[in-house]
Amino acid sequence: MNNNHEKIHQHNQIFGKKTELYFAILSGVFLSIGFLVEKATEFPNWIPSLCYLFAYFFGGYFISIEAFQKLTKGGFDIDFLMIAAAVGAAYIGSWPEGALLLFLFSLGHALESHAMNKAKKSIEALGHLSPKSAVVKRNGKLEEIAIEELKIGDVIVVKPNTKIAADGVVISGSSSVNQAPITGESMPVDKTFMAFSGNLPKLNEVDKKHIVFTGTINGDHMLEVIVLKLSMDSSVSRLIKMVSEVEAQKSPTQRLTLKFEKWYVPIVILVVFLLCFAYLIIDESFEESLYRAITVLVAASPCALAISTPSAVLSGIARAAQKGVLIKGGKALEDLGSITSIAFDKTGTLTEGKPKLTNVIPFLNYDEIAFVKLVLEVESLSNHPLAKAIAHDIKTQYQIVPQNKASDVKAMHGMGVKAFYNADEVFIGNVKLMHISNIEVTEHVISKMGNLLDNGHTVMLVAYQHQIIGLISVMDTPRKSAASTLRKLKEIGIKHMIMLTGDHQNVGDAIGRQIGLTEVKGNLLPEDKVEAIKTLLQRDKKIAMVGDGVNDAPAMALSTVSVAMGAAGSDVALETADVALMSDKIERLPFVIGLSRASKRIIKQNIFISLGVVVLLVPVTILGLTNIGLAVIFHEGSTLVVVLNALRLLRYETN
Repeated sequence: MNNNHEKIHQHNQIFGKKTELYFAILSGVFLSIGFLVEKATEFPNWIPSLCYLFAYFFGGYFISIEAFQKLTKGGFDIDFLMIAAAVGAAYIGSWPEGALLLFLFSLGHALESHAMNKAKKSIEALGHLSPKSAVVKRNGKLEEIAIEELKIGDVIVVKPNTKIAADGVVISGSSSVNQAPITGESMPVDKTFMAFSGNLPKLNEVDKKHIVFTGTINGDHMLEVIVLKLSMDSSVSRLIKMVSEVEAQKSPTQRLTLKFEKWYVPIVILVVFLLCFAYLIIDESFEESLYRAITVLVAASPCALAISTPSAVLSGIARAAQKGVLIKGGKALEDLGSITSIAFDKTGTLTEGKPKLTNVIPFLNYDEIAFVKLVLEVESLSNHPLAKAIAHDIKTQYQIVPQNKASDVKAMHGMGVKAFYNADEVFIGNVKLMHISNIEVTEHVISKMGNLLDNGHTVMLVAYQHQIIGLISVMDTPRKSAASTLRKLKEIGIKHMIMLTGDHQNVGDAIGRQIGLTEVKGNLLPEDKVEAIKTLLQRDKKIAMVGDGVNDAPAMALSTVSVAMGAAGSDVALETADVALMSDKIERLPFVIGLSRASKRIIKQNIFISLGVVVLLVPVTILGLTNIGLAVIFHEGSTLVVVLNALRLLRYETN
């Protein structure tokens, strides 16, 4: 639905929002009464004529205003063709046919408007998610204030089973939160509090388990949340703003049909004008030539074509938004549907994004529990991210806590750590650390390390009392859903799935084998990823790039379609990506690609239907083989079919 039509509709709401639909129905009612009175009674002729006149008024009201406004700007469009056809029908005395034309056209217009509004409302419903007020904790007291009065740094109290009033970080309490309105996740997500030191954290630097979003619904426990974004900057507000802008980004097919209409409408007007004078060449009256010309005018109007693409695009975008996926316009929707190659960032996209303890291997018959206790004591005193990950996983897997038996932990840059445990030296790190510490690394140890390194693990040797007593390994493990997602992508026809990573090639290859990638490119700097995308574009013509929208922005910008994961709360991801998966779930990818393909399919069907009817009707009407009534029914019927076909996308589900 174009913006001009919306403005006209807003300024003429006699019966509220459905005024246009009621006018169309009144047109049909007066048309039916006029027809019945004319055919079935002996009433004077002025009665059915008056009914047809009312049918003309109600059927032509909105489209006449719109056509006039466009005409004053020098534009001829479909509305103008319809008004011209109706006036022509009245001129030759075919009042019932003209009234039927206006009734069906106005009904099509109204249903088109309804279809568009339904698609928009399913997105704009997000705007009603934000609560109108929030309970704020100030000076130890609770007070309820309007959402607009919230300030960054305020602490809001979220009661059980109520909506969260702002984007922020949980600083007290733990609860499960229903994030479906923002991310489309069907299951509630556990949120826990973060220790708060006084300095406001940045939202994109906080673990997602501590972050809550405006409009999401708290579970059974009370939370205290520190506000980090005002309502106008929240994820939900940004989402609504971006959805309202997607219509401006027309799809390639839409741009093509608009170009076609620009030339087609004046040609139709010229042909119809010439047909009015067919009586000069063939044996018929001026009235017959005029009737034929008006019938051709009805048949040739590309109403269904005009609505075929925008209705499908908007329905597709609306369906994606219901599932927590923001598609920015028709171009991204159509492009994604034609993709057969996808490049993935590794960390946080195909993998969990944080190292996990993968192997604990004691040597020399060393007791495993004693071994992990020693490692835990040392690593729990280090601030290195790998040390923190190892300490966390040992505590979780072995259910033990440090006893503060280690001391004097010293980081050995690029090699590991050195410490004292029960008055003896401990070294945890790489082979180089062992060599400079005069600790022998046997062939057996090298062999054990080699197997793990080949499979992408980061390996650390553990030495105590001047001998190696075991090794531990960590790895950024694949997401649980990665393998099944890639399998589904392969099933729906994605031929090339490539991982681009800055990690060592061995690490990439190991993960690639586990989850079923077709290619892995390792040791890549950000500029190398850009070159990799250029190479893939030359080979595959089109490529989608999936990442977090931050680290890989240059490579994503170069790709045909960029897809950002976990975009809720990330300004950069929302702004740079063509498609934003609001949740952190890679398994949404097959759904959104399937939806894009369904949208492309429906756009093609709609264009085939709309052009097919025009191609069929125009020759038939030029040859005078049908009357204006049948032309109207076929023509407007195709418009309704196209709209209803597009609305099917609102119920799209993956197989």
